[in-house]
Amino acid sequence: MKVLVSDSLSGSGIEILKKAGLTVDVKTGMSPTELIAAIPEYDGIVIRSGTKVTKEVVDAAKKLKVIGRAGSGLDNVDIPAATKRGVVVMNTPGGNTVTTAEHTMAMIISMARRVPQADASIKSGKWEKKKFMGIELFHKTIGIIGLGAIGTHVAKLAQGMMMTVLAYDAYLSPENARELGVEVVDLETLYRRSDIITIHTPLTPETKHLINTASIEKMKDGVRIVNCARGGVVNEEDLLETMKSGKVAAAAFDVFEKEPVDPAHPLIGLENFICTPHLGAATKEAQENVAVAVAEQVADLLVRQVVRFAVNLPSVPPDLLPKMKPYVELTEKLGSFIGQTVEGGIEEVTIEYHGEAADLEPASMTVAALKGLLSPILEEPVNSVNAPSIAKERGIKVDEAKSSQAGNFSSLICIRVKAGDQVKTVSGAIFNKSEPRIVEIDQMALEVIPEGVMIYLHNEDKPGVIGGLGNLLSEKQINISRMQLGREKPGGKAISVVGIDALLTPEALEEIKAIPYVLSVKQVKL
Repeated sequence: MKVLVSDSLSGSGIEILKKAGLTVDVKTGMSPTELIAAIPEYDGIVIRSGTKVTKEVVDAAKKLKVIGRAGSGLDNVDIPAATKRGVVVMNTPGGNTVTTAEHTMAMIISMARRVPQADASIKSGKWEKKKFMGIELFHKTIGIIGLGAIGTHVAKLAQGMMMTVLAYDAYLSPENARELGVEVVDLETLYRRSDIITIHTPLTPETKHLINTASIEKMKDGVRIVNCARGGVVNEEDLLETMKSGKVAAAAFDVFEKEPVDPAHPLIGLENFICTPHLGAATKEAQENVAVAVAEQVADLLVRQVVRFAVNLPSVPPDLLPKMKPYVELTEKLGSFIGQTVEGGIEEVTIEYHGEAADLEPASMTVAALKGLLSPILEEPVNSVNAPSIAKERGIKVDEAKSSQAGNFSSLICIRVKAGDQVKTVSGAIFNKSEPRIVEIDQMALEVIPEGVMIYLHNEDKPGVIGGLGNLLSEKQINISRMQLGREKPGGKAISVVGIDALLTPEALEEIKAIPYVLSVKQVKL
């Protein structure tokens, strides 16, 4: 398989991809048109912030399986378009945590002590000692918006400088806040009490222009604002006016809404504004870390089908993979079986996890069930990435349920599908820690090895059905490999799952359906 590296990447990362058996082409600085022309031949692409993977690029990428971002930000990737096409999007969220946090503190100190301005003054031949009066950070209050990995490290660095740390993060638990020694407050309180405000959130519709005229008006007079996160979180026009008025004493940016920033940008002309050209992750250590991480992740996916740090697909920790693998395989087979036997448009899907299965992370198993369920029904390619979005687009309601009880099994997974007036269920379990089995279909117990070609027969429990089926298959020279039977009660409804060595023609299926007491017949391939 081929991987395109379209932005600069450490040689260590490229070497990892090659050692995994992948063909690697390094083509940096391509225009959008050149990228669209080149991308069809590649199975993977590794990018940084320079390459824009737009919907047009994704649509042109006929073979693409993975987009790997060396870094944490993904605002240059059309994730919905990639997800719809079944392309895994992954990043390296921990690779630049320390270096970005350190750069943030460097910006805060430089802003507080006016280091860049003083440096430029001396280099211009002046000695303006009185002009560059600064402030101490000791006992100042810093407000951190977004206490993820980077924000958390900034908090620790600020505490080391004896600063009081306030934090706003909608997902931070009080327990974690206590462990970090920070005070969690709402945004308005953070604005009102902070001497310095630093932002560490992704750019989303909710965070775009989070810092604006209205929010700045709630801040202290003389507040200082730092943005080493994403351009666009701060409204640059609003910041300009509040800096001119003196409401904001100083600001420091590593990112801009439009990059490279226009040299004539009015903020740059302000003496109390300092900036750097998106250097948050620009250290040798960070570049090596993210290059190695993204290369290993892309190689794992393409070569070993192991997913780590995907933003549009549930990831399974490597230590859980051996335990999870048979369950994921089982749920996909259960979904595929029911997808090939259900009739009518699917409205609802419920996946129930019982016993030991309920203790596992269900996301990857649920995705596998949807992939198995939808693949036989749809002409479009369905994989683990796009299965949930396809289900949503088709109006299929998906629910999960857990129970510690699993009856006669240590673990049991049941998939229930509602299609019109029909409700169909299939349940499965893991035997001998690794062997998937179907153990119940529509409340009728049996034991089926879910592999190969099978005939699924629904019939009345009367003599002659199995004999008639055996005679018909014998006439067509088709061997029976396995046969499992189940029934609700003697003389009632019954099912048969018959493994065969070759696919039957539609005409042969009609002949089976004509056998006395046969109610329906489906051919299943797993």
